[in-house]
Amino acid sequence: MVDPRTVRTWSFRAGFLLVAALVTFFYLLPLKVGAASWPGPDLILSVAFAWVLRRPDYVPVFLVAPVILLADFIFLRPPGLWTLLSVLGLEFLRRREPISRDLPFAIEWAMVAGVMLAMALGYRLCLALFMVDQSSLGLAIMGQVSTLLSYPVVVALSRYGFGMTKISPAEADEMRYVR
Repeated sequence: MVDPRTVRTWSFRAGFLLVAALVTFFYLLPLKVGAASWPGPDLILSVAFAWVLRRPDYVPVFLVAPVILLADFIFLRPPGLWTLLSVLGLEFLRRREPISRDLPFAIEWAMVAGVMLAMALGYRLCLALFMVDQSSLGLAIMGQVSTLLSYPVVVALSRYGFGMTKISPAEADEMRYVR
């Protein structure tokens, strides 16, 4: 028999790949309605951050890094830079998951906002250091704001749509997560 926990873990990993594929597909569609000057959120990053703070085993690095690297190629970003920053941010949040289990959502959202802000600053500084053309600062700020505003929606959808809850202390002990 297959352990139900293993089936659930791998089904959520496959779900992450499906979400990333759907997000990429819809971003590539030419659906500009009106004069849309507000950039869309980075939903792949929002889903990865929301899931790593709920169930770190559902979004391992070996799954997230290739997905974001592929998104770098598809969206014509400098290959690997956003992937590196995303993996660093993801691992920072993964290490904070035992602490954030008991925190209210507002504190979690602020922590994610801080990580996203640090990632955006690092990205812009690296691009400036190597004199790579960048989008305007206002557009980058609006993109980060839209990603931050999408985070509660992603968390609510993960919780109520997919049934993903935070790990309880008993379950963490059973799974041998550090506290």
